[in-house]
Amino acid sequence: MVKDKGGLIWNIIIGLLGGLVGGWLLGLIGAGGSFWSQWYGQILSALIGAVVLIWVWNMIRKLFK
Repeated sequence: MVKDKGGLIWNIIIGLLGGLVGGWLLGLIGAGGSFWSQWYGQILSALIGAVVLIWVWNMIRKLFK
């Protein structure tokens, strides 16, 4: 059986929220500077946030199964 992951809309939502989460997490650990303000730093920050967000989401889903 194939599970629907939500498609394009879900990916856009996770990407946007991941950017917010990534920026917040990097701010908490004091990772600032010119690297994170460049476009490649922002993409990396969003990627980190999205990975953390997906990991937390999967942990919550497993908790309630």
